[in-house]
Amino acid sequence: MIPIQATLQGAGLGFRRSMLPELASDWDDRLPEEVGFWEVAPENWIGVGGRLGRQFRAYTERHPFICHGLSLSLGGPAPLDEALLVNIRDFIKTHDIRYYSEHLSYCSDDGHLYDLMPIPFTEEAVHHVAGRIQRSQDILGQRIAIENVSYYAAPGAEMREIDFINAVLAEADCELLLDVNNIYVNSINHRYDAHQFLAALPSERVAYIHVAGHYDEADDLIVDTHGADVIDPVWDLLNAAYRLHGTPHPSGIPTLLERDFNIPPLTELLGEIRTIRDYQHKSQDDHARRIA
Repeated sequence: MIPIQATLQGAGLGFRRSMLPELASDWDDRLPEEVGFWEVAPENWIGVGGRLGRQFRAYTERHPFICHGLSLSLGGPAPLDEALLVNIRDFIKTHDIRYYSEHLSYCSDDGHLYDLMPIPFTEEAVHHVAGRIQRSQDILGQRIAIENVSYYAAPGAEMREIDFINAVLAEADCELLLDVNNIYVNSINHRYDAHQFLAALPSERVAYIHVAGHYDEADDLIVDTHGADVIDPVWDLLNAAYRLHGTPHPSGIPTLLERDFNIPPLTELLGEIRTIRDYQHKSQDDHARRIA
């Protein structure tokens, strides 16, 4: 499989159905300049036909797309949903999807829980999840990235979050979808240093980055919502991610802006897209100066 940074560059945006009316306007003519790629949840589009299906196909034919799964439940106790993986594999082929990622979490047992639940940070869980990731990669025929997730409790933890993530990455031999907002959220909720956590992640496994907004429930409790603007401490963490992990990515680490509700007009989202691009360009300039 071609590395994601070889096929995608710049800043991306999550593709949402609510955006379709605005995308159908002349705004679409500026997409190649402003949005480098789009990310879509395959579960929201697999099997969709008719007018919506044709609209979606029109975009995947013209623009780079990647997939970010919602319901594979990599850490779940129920058998791995191999039928879903086959559907995702076919979806990727049909729409020429460039990459696939999922959450390092679980969301089902006998049925779907419709939320991302924390996997216990244990050695047993490392082996369980890594085996399911390897099986997923075998079915999809490609390496995938797993996302470090936000969580609000750590049941049965026997190791630190950073050690758990790194152990899964190594045993599964997969890549990392680095979510800087999730690191910030967890650092507040679980009282650790976000920059130390970021520095402890393996640069060679970073495939791409997520950045998003959140909701401050209290001084010591943040909820990961993807429903607000990105705040300055998260932008700072993104800048640090480029500085720490950008070297294997000479063209810059592909970075996606997530916005799932309270979605403003696309012209407003472009402001945050441009901020991402500014940080990327600065990182590339700094890297060029270091090696000159």
